[in-house]
Amino acid sequence: MSIKYNVVARKNPRDQEAPPKYYPSIQSTGRTSVRQLAERMAEISTLSTIDTMAAIEAFLQVVPQELTKGNIVDLGDFGSFWLRTKSDGTEVESEVKKTQIGFIKPQFRPGKEFQKVLNNAEFKKG
Repeated sequence: MSIKYNVVARKNPRDQEAPPKYYPSIQSTGRTSVRQLAERMAEISTLSTIDTMAAIEAFLQVVPQELTKGNIVDLGDFGSFWLRTKSDGTEVESEVKKTQIGFIKPQFRPGKEFQKVLNNAEFKKG
């Protein structure tokens, strides 16, 4: 199975007069729902689709809760989730306030096995 990509032209935001450069851009070929994931997982495990859906739903509730506790969620060879913020700095340490935090965003770093699958992905111009 190949990952499809198309070609997009992008201007340099620092130099609008420069000619655009062309880049490959991954194309989505669809979406997979929680039910579809559960059905596929049930096919390769001893769990039913309903049990798998329940496990996925529990996972989707627990991960954000663990992140908001300040924990890194380490999923072994799959990878890790953690939180990142964007904030404004101050000249003096004592002036740092929580109101400086502009947004909070989850980050993901793939684990070894996940990265191995990604490294072996094939691409096809779509």
